[in-house]
Amino acid sequence: MTDTPQLQRLADGVWAYIQPDGGWMINNMGLIAGEDAATSVDMTSTEARTKTYLRAASDATALPLRRIVLTHAHPDHCNGTSLLPDAEVVAHRRVAEDLSAPHRLAPHIFSPFEQGDARPRIPTIVYDDTLTIDPGSRPLEIRHPGTAAHTTGDSYVWLPAERVLFTGDLVFHGGMPFALSGSPAGWLRALQQMSALQPAVVVPGHGPVGGPELLEPVAEYLRFLIDAAADAHARGLSPLAAARALDLGRFGDLAEQERIVGNLHRAIAEVDGTEPDVAAAWQDMYDYNGGRPLTCHA
Repeated sequence: MTDTPQLQRLADGVWAYIQPDGGWMINNMGLIAGEDAATSVDMTSTEARTKTYLRAASDATALPLRRIVLTHAHPDHCNGTSLLPDAEVVAHRRVAEDLSAPHRLAPHIFSPFEQGDARPRIPTIVYDDTLTIDPGSRPLEIRHPGTAAHTTGDSYVWLPAERVLFTGDLVFHGGMPFALSGSPAGWLRALQQMSALQPAVVVPGHGPVGGPELLEPVAEYLRFLIDAAADAHARGLSPLAAARALDLGRFGDLAEQERIVGNLHRAIAEVDGTEPDVAAAWQDMYDYNGGRPLTCHA
């Protein structure tokens, strides 16, 4: 795979924008041409990356980009919305709430990167369960899974005619899934919903485009995580101690392995029926990474 972001044509008027290597703050987007305007599924994390994407989008279609659908509130998917100040921004209601009161990470957690003048915008259109948008003759079905999953405000975007599914971060391809903001158990239910659609093309939030075969590896990882959390809880282990003692087995080749610590914070708290200490979880990921910043090449 080239290291250069690429628009990948999926169907007539439908593209995925893939950003290698798909690590921290390096996400994928979708571009969908309608009758009079285009829709972007998510934006990206920095001013430079967003400008590169917007140039690629303008080369692909002469239609103005007038709508952005946010799949969740994490900054890699939202920051670039400020570069399209007049576009409508569509998201689940919880995304609007999360962006109105963002969580700030300690500055040492990530290796430095240049964000530039890119900031999230609060959604201008919110929905609760499902929302169908019909730009011309191509309906876009925007669905919340009805439960916390990767986050509490996830959306996936389904094009039924083309059978193309934009999953946001409900699917990671090549990187470790990250559940600190959501629910491992709820995420499994979201994957079942998406699988039932029988998509032909699956665009993950991070990593290369694939088909429905991308869904089951995420489910396998989440079942592994839930079992590991139950074992850690029974043994009275902290999330960091449990992560250090855990054999990742077939998941040991996934990128961003420090996410196992944040995931165990969430999964163990789910066993207890409590909420994790998010700041402590990030610090534990830093410590698991050898006391070094998490690698970000955004």
